[in-house]
This record gives sequence, C-alpha cells and structure tokens, in this order.
Amino acid sequence: MSEARDRLLDTATRLFYAEGIHTVGIDRIIAEAGIAKATFYRHFKTKEDLVVAYLTREYARQRGNLEAVPEQGVEGIVAIFETLSELSRGPGFRGCPFLNAAVEFPKPDHAVRQVVDEYRAWFRDLMAERLRAAGHEDVEDAARALLLTRDGVTISGAVGDSETVRAGVRTALSQLSIRR
Repeated sequence: MSEARDRLLDTATRLFYAEGIHTVGIDRIIAEAGIAKATFYRHFKTKEDLVVAYLTREYARQRGNLEAVPEQGVEGIVAIFETLSELSRGPGFRGCPFLNAAVEFPKPDHAVRQVVDEYRAWFRDLMAERLRAAGHEDVEDAARALLLTRDGVTISGAVGDSETVRAGVRTALSQLSIRR
C-alpha cells in the first residue's frame, strides 16, 4: 500500500468514525490527507470504494484483536465482552463502525453492507467457535444472542450509557450460562 493511500485511509477512518460517512466529503478528506485529487482517484474510483476500504481495514483490525484473545471457550467469550465493554465506555467511542455504516447505507445489496454482513457473520462464527469449545448445548442461538449483545453494547456505549453496557454484558452472559 502506498503512503498516500495510507494517509487517505487514516484520514477517512478518523473522519468517517467521528462524523459519519455521508457528512464527510471527498474534498475534505483529500485536503486533510494532504494529497492531490488525482492521487485520490488513482487509489479509489469513488467515495464508496474508500468506504469499503475503510470498513475492510477496520474488519481486519478488529478480527486481529479479537482472535488474539488467548482464552478459549467461556473464558474467551468473557474476555472479549470485557474488552468490548471497556472500549465502549472509553473516550471518543462513537459506536460500531459497521452498524454506523449500515444505517447510512440501508440497501442490503450495497457493497458497504456486504462488508458489514461479513463482519457480523465472522463475529457470530467466533462466538459459536468459543461456545462449542465450552460445550454449550445451543451454539447457534447462543452465538446470535451474543452478536445481539455486542450490537447493544456498542449502541449503549455510543450514547454514553455505561451502566446499560455493564448490565447488558452481565445479563447476556448469565442467560447463556456463562458466568462472569
């Protein structure tokens, strides 16, 4: 990846996450990245291509972080949710970049939504893998419930409701016979 492309993605990531995708224009990204317009279009044909690249990079980052949690089974799920809970209560947290993007791109067949769907399927599969390792009886439903909990944690964190984040994680884990 070129240095200019990295700067574009870094700038887009910062602005898209902080302000929303549709509110940030290409000209602003180009100006803040300190590149020429021609350089932008050499790397990305459209703003939507940039959005897909932003989400794809975020997916890889989150996947790397969450798959690196060394604990397996129940301990791994608890560690992942403790991490998500802490992050969602931290400064500058504006919610899940994937859910935020899904709201801005409502058509299910859009390329942005495809990245969102891939991320969510991966998270659900990660939970299913950890549940299987724990010997859970109803892996598929439990994995979906954990995905839903993850979504709720990020939304509650985005609106600054840390008590609901804590309560949601505790309740979800206890309902799945996972003690925290």
